[in-house]
Amino acid sequence: MDEDVFNMQVRKFLKNVGVTSQREIETAVRDALAAGKLTGNESINAKVTLKIESLDLETDITGAIDLK
Repeated sequence: MDEDVFNMQVRKFLKNVGVTSQREIETAVRDALAAGKLTGNESINAKVTLKIESLDLETDITGAIDLK
């Protein structure tokens, strides 16, 4: 395995995950604010599940996103 190629490919994948996730979260929060489901003063809990079936890997990453 070429460590440099592997590292770059993982970084490329994670960049895509980050950009896509941020866009989806921002859209969902704006929609929830517009619908009155959120006030904009709360903290929302988030969970991401990373799953790679071929490696039998599944792990959850949790955190909170403060809106104010």
